[in-house]
Amino acid sequence: MEIININSARWQTQLKNSIVTTSQLEQYLGNKLKGNINSTANLFNINIDAENSVLQSSLEKVTEKYPMRITPYYLSLIKNIGDPIWKQAVPDINELSNSSPEHFDLINSNDPLLKSFYPVNTYDPLNEDSQSPVPSIIHRYPDRVIFLVSNQCAMYCRYCMRKRKVGLDGCSKSKLSSGDHFESKLSLGDRDYSEPKSNGLSGIDQGIDEGVNYIRNNKMIRDVILSGGDPLLLSTEKLDRILFAIREIDHVETIRIHTRVLCTLPYRITENLASILEKYHPLYINTHFNHPDEITDDAASACLTLIRAGIPLGCQTVLLKGVNDNPEIMVKLMRKLIKIRVKPYYLHHPDLIAGTYHFRPSLETGINIMKAMRGNLTGIAIPHYMIDLPGGYGKVPLLPNYMKHIDGSRAVVENYQGKACQYWF
Repeated sequence: MEIININSARWQTQLKNSIVTTSQLEQYLGNKLKGNINSTANLFNINIDAENSVLQSSLEKVTEKYPMRITPYYLSLIKNIGDPIWKQAVPDINELSNSSPEHFDLINSNDPLLKSFYPVNTYDPLNEDSQSPVPSIIHRYPDRVIFLVSNQCAMYCRYCMRKRKVGLDGCSKSKLSSGDHFESKLSLGDRDYSEPKSNGLSGIDQGIDEGVNYIRNNKMIRDVILSGGDPLLLSTEKLDRILFAIREIDHVETIRIHTRVLCTLPYRITENLASILEKYHPLYINTHFNHPDEITDDAASACLTLIRAGIPLGCQTVLLKGVNDNPEIMVKLMRKLIKIRVKPYYLHHPDLIAGTYHFRPSLETGINIMKAMRGNLTGIAIPHYMIDLPGGYGKVPLLPNYMKHIDGSRAVVENYQGKACQYWF
């Protein structure tokens, strides 16, 4: 059981007081804009009737499809309505305007792979569901699996790659409050553990036993990634049980946890949680910062707590239009990350998820940012720029073209300043 301390009580209070309804958001907006509803409407591209506002009903249409949760902590980072922090957290009517599935024919070819269709604005363009041998497992690469242990997050990011699942209970939205936990029975060898039932919620948690058994029965699996949702939204006790079950499997060598609470709810990182995670080394955590303003003293403190427990931290940033799609912001973010000892790992181009088109910059934008980072940042601060191929074909790094010519034993390459140099080999 979690030892009660300031942070353990604080993170639960944060969840309890999160904005989850449009009426709460409207009240917040009213305070920010001092009742100027037209300013609010313009922000969301909503037409205002002369006699009454349609703001709340319009946003409700978004949140009925894609749930909202914003912690008071993350709200406090917003400096201006419509700023990069706001855009990541607050629903936008554009989420509905670009939710229609589309397909573009890739290329005319005799190769069946190249002649496949390119899914755009679909709920599962990465084909995760068809690569799920059991509901809680995504098995794309031979030696690793994603283990979906939660469908809840401290904040529901508006560009989420799993908008089809996160924050939902089955096919409908869960009525979740801060104290809710999932009910499960996790078998660990001869011992059975049952989670205490709170408000009768079920959902993705029902597949934990199946997931553990799948990993146990597939000896090629060496790396298990806990994801969701956010694994760290589970109780510390339950997370301990899941990690224990995985670590009991001989062929599993490493465990990774993907979480955004370091950014959205840093109070979740308690000394008690760190001491539990420390038992299961080698264990790695990849977190998720997208903007320099997200790296606060509280976030840095949370990172340090995990680092002191010997847990290496990496960051998977998403390149988002209107949030961080310029070199100056990205360079500043990477510098701040290494300052708090978080290694930039991936810079993800946004996936082709329904409801996220308005966040997608061009690939050229990403390549230019990568070129700007080279020479202006130490090498340890430069992430890999990645695209995740539709259809479930995996991740591919994209690099600026530094090789301009190659002939025999001579190459012409371009350095970070754009100067062409000869290289003999």
